Amino acid sequence: MSRERAKRGVLPPPQEPIEKMEKLVNDGNFYEAQQMYKTYSARYAAAQRYPEALDILEAGALIQLNHGQVTCGSELANLFVETLVKGTFAFSEEILGRLRKIYEAFPKIPVPQHLDDDDDMQKLSEALVAAKIRVEGCSSFLRAAIKWSMEFGSGRSGCPELHDMLAEYIYSESPELDMAKVSAHFVRGNNPGKFVDILMNFMGKCYPGEDDLAIARAILM
Repeated sequence: MSRERAKRGVLPPPQEPIEKMEKLVNDGNFYEAQQMYKTYSARYAAAQRYPEALDILEAGALIQLNHGQVTCGSELANLFVETLVKGTFAFSEEILGRLRKIYEAFPKIPVPQHLDDDDDMQKLSEALVAAKIRVEGCSSFLRAAIKWSMEFGSGRSGCPELHDMLAEYIYSESPELDMAKVSAHFVRGNNPGKFVDILMNFMGKCYPGEDDLAIARAILM
């Protein structure tokens, strides 16, 4: 049946390719699955069947991220947002929930502490590179989502919850913490209690003088 549809140029129900691609990922064939996620979603989008394209991209982003494939997962997450824009989807709680689900799939892995020997230093170096990739991937996805929310109905500054997500991920995962970025997103968010908790946490581990700067910046913003 699927071969006959392919000959006629008819797209199958999205669940069929999703199940096929999930099996590839579960078998460790991450790159092959990635190309198929991108190909099938592009076909549905070209046919202006944007909801099906979103289903494929969401499924792909989630399973790749859950398997630790951050580069693949973040690429599909960004394509999910691009499809929201192409399909002119208005901001809604339903779509926000799907974006939140993808965000929550991004790994959160603490950087190793208490290093003693060269092997530990090598592990630290690898962990820092991996953390940078995670932060760049998640930040790119959330920045795109914020821009979409600004353009499609969530207000001039974008969705506050998306700002909170981005601020929390940068703070918890970035190997080179930028409190200015963290603060800039929190002040556009809607979780001041979390912002206060993070400021207090930062004050307990920052260099002398940085705590005053962080508090002053937050107040001025």
